[in-house]
Amino acid sequence: MMAAVALLPACKDGKKASELTDESKLQYTPEVNEVEVVPLKRETFQMQLLANGKLSAAQKSALYFAESGQIVAINVQNGGSVGQGAVIARLDSREQESKLEAARIEVERTRLEYLSFLAGQGYAVADSASVPQDVRELAAIRSGYAAAQNSFAQARRALDGTVLRAPFGGKVADIKLKRWDRTTAEPFCALIADRTFDVEFSALESEYPFLQKGQPVRVSLFGDDGSSVKGTIKSINPAVDKNGQILVTATVPGDSRMLDGMNVKVIVERALPGQLVVPKKAVVIRDNLEVLFRYNNGKSDWVYVNTLKANSESFAIQANADRGAELHEGDLIIVSGNLNLADGSKVVIKEE
Repeated sequence: MMAAVALLPACKDGKKASELTDESKLQYTPEVNEVEVVPLKRETFQMQLLANGKLSAAQKSALYFAESGQIVAINVQNGGSVGQGAVIARLDSREQESKLEAARIEVERTRLEYLSFLAGQGYAVADSASVPQDVRELAAIRSGYAAAQNSFAQARRALDGTVLRAPFGGKVADIKLKRWDRTTAEPFCALIADRTFDVEFSALESEYPFLQKGQPVRVSLFGDDGSSVKGTIKSINPAVDKNGQILVTATVPGDSRMLDGMNVKVIVERALPGQLVVPKKAVVIRDNLEVLFRYNNGKSDWVYVNTLKANSESFAIQANADRGAELHEGDLIIVSGNLNLADGSKVVIKEE
């Protein structure tokens, strides 16, 4: 009777232990984690400073008519491109044309007076070039010829001032007047040379040693597809503002996506050679400390590390000597499947 009782624990719901299903046996199978690894090596680490900046056209001008009057023609629209010397707009120039013609007539009249004066001094009119310089100047003043020439030049400039031309090639912006409006004290428009942009951004005073003129930068637009434009630092303002920041200006080539005043993301890079570099996803937190896992004969080794520098993709690291950790070039570092690993977990490298 006692022997029969002793056999009861070996059964489950009337079944023998040998009759247990495969499913119940699987719960005792040790878990094997599939991971990806990369070899640890020393390489140049691109240290990065991240900042928000604002674009400004490297060349931008507010354009005014030199004369006042009524606008009779506008040849451009906001956003339109123009070449150097292109006519942007015109004023009614009839008054200036009339004054120019009157000035031309006065030049002709006084020129005759000028020649008459020279003849009266005994000089041949046909060979006025042989007249001494001081005599010619005296004749020009007494005849009114010099004053008439000056008035003609002023009238010519006044007529030219009724035409607004582009002083350089670029895009037209901020047109605020329409045809038949009269000019005001405000500029007619702005002209932006969009082949090159300045980007201004601020850096903390503690980051000042990291910055230097000519240093490469990458600029990308908010909401863009991640593409960026390369440029260089043009100037660093040698003063710290009340917020403990330093103003930095970089220059970048423009493209069709960029607009004057646009907010952008700025990445300043500096190369640090000879660093142990791992992807950011290789480093995880355990016991409030930074660790990574090293592949070792089918198991994961827990290695304490210190992250020295960081950029958008990677860490420059060193082994945490205070914890007795060691790292060597060629170690296989686990970079995926490591979130739930522990020291000594069984792992298998994922096949590509």
